[in-house]
Amino acid sequence: MRALTWRECYHYNVYQIETFILFVMVKKAVRTIKRIKGNVEYFYLQHSFRKQGKVVTRELYLGKKIPENLDEIKAKLLSESRETLTEKLEEIRNSFQKEWRRTPPSARENQLRELAIAFTYNTNAIEGSTITLEETRQILDDQVAPNKPIKDIRETASHAEVFLQMLKTKETTSKKLILDWHRKIFQETKPDIAGLFRNYSVRVGSYLAPDWRSIEQLMKKLITFIEDSSMNSVELAARTHYMFEKIHPFGDGNGRIGRLLMNFILWKNNYPMLIIEYKGRKSYYKAFQQTEEKFVNYFIRRYISVHKKHLQRETE
Repeated sequence: MRALTWRECYHYNVYQIETFILFVMVKKAVRTIKRIKGNVEYFYLQHSFRKQGKVVTRELYLGKKIPENLDEIKAKLLSESRETLTEKLEEIRNSFQKEWRRTPPSARENQLRELAIAFTYNTNAIEGSTITLEETRQILDDQVAPNKPIKDIRETASHAEVFLQMLKTKETTSKKLILDWHRKIFQETKPDIAGLFRNYSVRVGSYLAPDWRSIEQLMKKLITFIEDSSMNSVELAARTHYMFEKIHPFGDGNGRIGRLLMNFILWKNNYPMLIIEYKGRKSYYKAFQQTEEKFVNYFIRRYISVHKKHLQRETE
């Protein structure tokens, strides 16, 4: 089975997507084993996975030879892992929401402010901003401008404002919303491209982004994919981020808008957000150079690792 391309993901059946991502995530725990009794070889499919903090191993007898439909058999065997992964992500959501509901409103505002500072620093630093974490705090909390390029200072302030507005908006994902984010962040520093899809070709390293004439159609499909999807919100955020960056709809600022969009999906669906940290950017870059499935695998593993405190069964 080959990996999905970003174009195919728009049209791929949701059930097939969910089956495939789970196959990729646990394929190392699935193996074909051979046992010899007498002079006869017998083949089994062995699958180990974690459930409620314990490692569970399942075996399925394949016969005296490996069947041609081995991938289909693996998919059936992995169904229990699919349910386990979904349960784990939902547990993170439920635990986070329980904690959030008992947090006083004033404390919530402080937490969101701190989140805005951390997210803004990291997302801008990934894109080359010279503003440090402490300088980000000074700009946002004290309105003190460091001795740094004015472009970096303005984009820091604008990004944090857009992020905080994003948390409170009742809007759904739309072309207008995405263009508004871009315009507000870059209107002072890149006024010629702010709030506009690109009308020229771009290359990111060895990757040539789609022709600019297809941007409108690709973004329309992406937005429909987001709004119509029934998959788990963490997987949806990961796939959306990957697809958005592959479309590369803007002349500049795609990474920052893409990370806003992924967190918008998480937050609107009651999941805690994910900050891609500047210090972890190398693994982030590397994941984007892989297939969509490998990127989703990376994203979900990182998400669970960051929010493991919400998985009580893992720590009890």
